Amino acid sequence: MLAPYTEAAEGGPLLALGARSLALFDAFVNGIEADSRVAVGYERSGTLHVARAEQTLAHFASMHEGLAQLGVPSELLSPAAAHAYEPNLTADIFGGLLLPTQGLISAPGLTQAMVDAAQRRGAMLRPQANATRIRRSGARVAIDTDHGTIEADAVVLACGAWSGQVDVEGASGAVPVRPVRGQLLHLGWHGPHVARITWDEHCYLVPWRDGTLLVGATVEDAGFEEQTTVAGVRQLLEAVCDLLPNASRATLLSARVGLRPGSPDPLPIIGWSEAVPGLMYATGHYRNGVLLAPLTAHLVADAIVDGRIDDALAVTSPARFGLL
Repeated sequence: MLAPYTEAAEGGPLLALGARSLALFDAFVNGIEADSRVAVGYERSGTLHVARAEQTLAHFASMHEGLAQLGVPSELLSPAAAHAYEPNLTADIFGGLLLPTQGLISAPGLTQAMVDAAQRRGAMLRPQANATRIRRSGARVAIDTDHGTIEADAVVLACGAWSGQVDVEGASGAVPVRPVRGQLLHLGWHGPHVARITWDEHCYLVPWRDGTLLVGATVEDAGFEEQTTVAGVRQLLEAVCDLLPNASRATLLSARVGLRPGSPDPLPIIGWSEAVPGLMYATGHYRNGVLLAPLTAHLVADAIVDGRIDDALAVTSPARFGLL
């Protein structure tokens, strides 16, 4: 989901980062599709937020005013207007908020396209080579893996929820990234098409072009346990059926699980290491990794290739957590 104004509705640095990254997406996707020759599922179809309580509608009104001050379009909706945008909704709603500039992208499609684009540009992939330690080796940086050692002029540590498991020589501790489990459902949808990402207080819905629907997502501190649970699946089934009554007739295609890399702030951790010169961190994005991908790419590439330090790196610096 490409939804910075939802994920960071309270404002602050995360909103600024997300909005800046969203503005890069059109050019980012066009470049990747041109280089990879792979179509990426990308839409700026907007997001619909549904109020199931009066206090939520009041919050939407406040969001609407705040977005207007930022020059971001939004539309505060009556119950009838919300149903006009999404007829599948339950009758028991108080209104909604439409944010037309937000959107979605296929994370698997984007990942595959980036792999293909990188390989066409000369990148070499070493699958199943688990990194264990990063250290200085003369004037270069060495990565010790279970398939040998790799040396480079610069290294990017972007291991998601597993970033803290890679030992960094000379660091005061591991980078503080923890796994936050998220379960979601993949439904075969048999009702009228859901037009755009739709949220309420208990779940969100992401419609795919093939007519299926993703329902997410739980937020669980469960360590590195990557299993779906009965409790998680039940929670999401009850939430989607409450929001879209027709969901009771949907087909449960699969239940999925992933681990988000959460940081203590929770802002991403992007910037040069002070412990190992030549090491760049790019991790801790929590549930905004795909949204922040274009901006992270620019920040990292500009710093490594051109030596240009963007002002955003002052906010995301790993130094805020000690000698990393």
